[in-house]
Amino acid sequence: MLKINIVIITILFITATACSNEPEPINFGTDQCDHCRMKIMDKKYGAELLTKKGKAIKFDAAECMVNYLSENNVNESDIDKLLVIVVNDPGNFTDAKKAVYLVSPKLKSPMGENISSFSNQSDADKFLNEFGGELMNWDGIKRKVTAK
Repeated sequence: MLKINIVIITILFITATACSNEPEPINFGTDQCDHCRMKIMDKKYGAELLTKKGKAIKFDAAECMVNYLSENNVNESDIDKLLVIVVNDPGNFTDAKKAVYLVSPKLKSPMGENISSFSNQSDADKFLNEFGGELMNWDGIKRKVTAK
């Protein structure tokens, strides 16, 4: 009876953790972008789409995630979270829809769109003052990337 209980508890644990909608850390230098298939290398850039089923889809840049969403007609109802890496906090995510974006040719991103993500306006303003460019929100980034 004890063995059966242990098996049941193990199965329940695996089921509960398999559907976790927490971001998966990006393994820089190993993981590949699910859009362009390049290795994800730069800890200041990257993005992750979490589905409601718990699948993590990883990208090397915000623009790859935007292109993936557009080209694959991803249904909004299937998405749990859209996350981008914060350029001034390498390796850490923020909500893509709430992020502030700086497009600056002086901040080179992996895919050449030069889009950097920030978790708040004041950090984005500091980088804008230092590097120049244009600040955008999520909708602006989507329009910019998909217009090409």
